[in-house]
Amino acid sequence: MKLTNCKFSKKIQLKLLEFFVLEVTARSAADLLGIHPNSAALFYTKTRKIIAYHLGLEALEVFDGEIELDESYFGGTRKGKRGRGAAGKVIVFGLLKRNGKVYTVIIPDTKSSTLMPVISEKITP
Repeated sequence: MKLTNCKFSKKIQLKLLEFFVLEVTARSAADLLGIHPNSAALFYTKTRKIIAYHLGLEALEVFDGEIELDESYFGGTRKGKRGRGAAGKVIVFGLLKRNGKVYTVIIPDTKSSTLMPVISEKITP
């Protein structure tokens, strides 16, 4: 997948990509380059879609060898429940191949019935 049918010159495209990598907002990039903010936002959106496509291709890779598994809770405040099942937090399950890649997925709970399909899909026996 690549960016096609772009009305911007190569110079503007490269500057927009540079601003994207530097985490400059689309509106600020548009102001700096003298283009319409909606055009810059569309370029940023297409860039994100291309990145997501290529990351999706990498996510199909199956791990083998030594793999570490762990879950973490993100978000919310420390008030309320502690430990497993902390209310209002997002649970992220991750697989790490030693000295290699990481695969993460958001899961609704940490029950084995939820985790086992992810594990069997991503790890070769």
